[in-house]
Amino acid sequence: MSITVKNLTKIFDGRKVLDDISFEVADGETLAIVGFSGSGKSTVLKIICGLLEKDGGEIITSKGDIAMVFQYSALFDSLTVADNISFALRERKELRKKYTEAQLKEIVAQKLELVGLKGIQEKFPSELSGGMQKRVSFARAIVTEPNTILYDEPTAGLDPISSTLIEDYIVRLKEQTNAASIVVTHQMSTITRTANKLIMLYNGKIVFAGTPEEMLRQDNPYTKQFVTASLEGPMNMLS
Repeated sequence: MSITVKNLTKIFDGRKVLDDISFEVADGETLAIVGFSGSGKSTVLKIICGLLEKDGGEIITSKGDIAMVFQYSALFDSLTVADNISFALRERKELRKKYTEAQLKEIVAQKLELVGLKGIQEKFPSELSGGMQKRVSFARAIVTEPNTILYDEPTAGLDPISSTLIEDYIVRLKEQTNAASIVVTHQMSTITRTANKLIMLYNGKIVFAGTPEEMLRQDNPYTKQFVTASLEGPMNMLS
């Protein structure tokens, strides 16, 4: 397994945002983490990639890089597309002197082609649409050849067509890199198009684990409420 999470716990202000959750993601597999706002979805990603400390439990990942694709791209506005993508290769101590300028240009061009954006190396993020910025952030994420890719609400703020394009690239990058991927989302199309399996969080606990097909059957009261977007059910938005 590329990612194994055992009994993960995180506490904020005395409240268990994550309460003893466990799951596994294999290489070449995508797990969706779903749930209402505030259910702890993004907290899981931040702990896995080291942005937050856990309060309990264990996380085991395969050796190699962990890449994070942030909710709103998080590109550096003052840097060109090429400099955004090559940033880690230029700035990380263990990579700083590994590549020549010619090699860096070639790597950037390869990653841009992989996400369907040829020839935009010298543009700035402000010159790109939201969907293009998102794809640039994908190219930046995979520049270090990660074996784990984390996506935080990858279709947030995008129109339906751009969302579909982004979902297709999530699938494509999984196939190209064989990375273990985790997608935090609340969007049904992202779940059904990208995920092999999913977990649903509520009150810090996993209340459902299965495949998208099993979720859509609505045999579980939590999945039924989520799929139908109903106010009636076991999940209280104000809890």
